[in-house]
Amino acid sequence: MRFMILIVLIFATASCYENPRECSDFRTGSFEWTQESGGKLLTTTFTRTDSLQIETFEGVTDTSRVEWINECEWRIIPINPETNAESRAYLFKIMRTEKDSYDFEFRQSGRDQIYKGSATRID
Repeated sequence: MRFMILIVLIFATASCYENPRECSDFRTGSFEWTQESGGKLLTTTFTRTDSLQIETFEGVTDTSRVEWINECEWRIIPINPETNAESRAYLFKIMRTEKDSYDFEFRQSGRDQIYKGSATRID
């Protein structure tokens, strides 16, 4: 019986452990994010500095200003939007980090829908 209690305690404490997020490792650099949409894999590449993010999607390059909220959260604000819809900021939050990648959630400012993705370092 004691053995069973010990096993249960080990599993209970091990399941509560979370890997720490090393968000600062991904504050700057070049990354790639692939997502599926309409049965096709779509890839966005982006380079982020402390203050700018330059991303390319389907041959179109956009530049946004980066505002850091805290170590794991930031906002990107398009610099030269062509429409009012494109002018909205996006809010990002790193949820989990690995050696060369991170999982994140993001949403468009003023909207409730949350999207998820994973970015991989390419530099």
